Amino acid sequence: MESLWFSTTGSVVPRSGFLLLLLLFCTAFTSTEAYDALDPTGNITIKWDIISWTPDGYIAVVTMYNFQQYRHIQAPGWTLGWTWAKKEVIWSMMGGQTTEQGDCSRFKGNIPHCCKKDPTVVDLLPGTPYNQQIANCCKGGVLNSWAQDPDTAVSSFQISVGSAGTTNKTVKVPKNFTLKAPGPGYTCGPAKVVRPTKFITNDKRRTTQALMTWNVTCTYSQFLAQKTPTCCVSLSSFYNSTIVNCPTCTCGCQNRTEPGSCVDPDYPHLASVVAPPGKAINTPLVRCTSHMCPIRVHWHVKLQYKEYWRVKITITNFNYRMNYTQWNLVVQHPNFNNVTQVFSFNYKPITPYAGLNDTGMLWGVKFYNDLLTSAGPLGNVQSELLFRKDRSSFTFDKGWAFPRRIYFNGDNCVMPPPDAYPWLPNASSKLVFSLQNIMIGTLAWLLILLT
Repeated sequence: MESLWFSTTGSVVPRSGFLLLLLLFCTAFTSTEAYDALDPTGNITIKWDIISWTPDGYIAVVTMYNFQQYRHIQAPGWTLGWTWAKKEVIWSMMGGQTTEQGDCSRFKGNIPHCCKKDPTVVDLLPGTPYNQQIANCCKGGVLNSWAQDPDTAVSSFQISVGSAGTTNKTVKVPKNFTLKAPGPGYTCGPAKVVRPTKFITNDKRRTTQALMTWNVTCTYSQFLAQKTPTCCVSLSSFYNSTIVNCPTCTCGCQNRTEPGSCVDPDYPHLASVVAPPGKAINTPLVRCTSHMCPIRVHWHVKLQYKEYWRVKITITNFNYRMNYTQWNLVVQHPNFNNVTQVFSFNYKPITPYAGLNDTGMLWGVKFYNDLLTSAGPLGNVQSELLFRKDRSSFTFDKGWAFPRRIYFNGDNCVMPPPDAYPWLPNASSKLVFSLQNIMIGTLAWLLILLT
């Protein structure tokens, strides 16, 4: 007879049925992996505004807004693609360009900028001539995060589309939008026609509006971006000599049968290995470590005072082929509601939910340490944080002084297992216990004397 299990509703189901329900639950859970609890509304919104009609189509301004609090797009930048609904062509562009022209042999005289059914657009580079620029263009595809700098979290280009229809009823919305930054990770939904965007003139005395507008929303999933983690966390403290390193093989294991999977810093011909001729310079090449992660974040509980305690954070780059520009770090710890001072880093609280202030965002000071250089003697940045003690909750016991979660550039870093955290030495707990016994004994002795 098959064994029975009780379901959450109180009904009895066969064991095989319970396992099927469990499988369905796990499947349903994995479909929400793009959701980020610390940035629940974060996304990249693409707005397509038709601003004028042409004899065979329209002119539009396409704008990308990075509404993600701490996830940015760095060089070599974003790549945007879509599929035309009809036989549209791109006559010209400003502030951006397509990577391929496609087959334009059916055109005589004027040749379109792009005739592909599925064009791919990239941003122009800084230094582009002014007559080819529009506002918020030409940043090399780099988009800052919204919390760091909303002014640089926007990118735009202008596009002239032909064979597209010249009214709101004849224009068809493109399909299958894709966004790479520069690799995979983003999933874009369908384009939706929305209320036309309104524009305010420079003198702020007149408002105009787009002839037609549609939006596309793209969300990020770390599981789609890469198969393995990209960062890990190590821990240490002043009250324990134990240094908890990143878990072994966090981002991969050293493959000793395949030379070149990682680099020994003492290798005599390191420069030739880091930048081999004919190989893409952005191919990851990490230093040989037990964890094999490109980034390690170290959290050290440094000192304690009567009213405060101090933490030192060090971010180390082990990737020989990657400079991290405009990097940022997000840390979740219950004492961030009492952060007093942050040295040599910028700081901003992240409060996705009302009444909850346990998350902070850190990033480098411009022209000082906002660039995390590739692996080497200078491949690290560090800072110290000063927290005020909250007597109702502060303790060094049971790993409370260590973070609950850490993100680097928007990717969740792997934490050591909780049972490996540096705990208070046994002598400390014995001392507290003995002091409690002395106080209880003293009070009992006083009560005896009084009676």
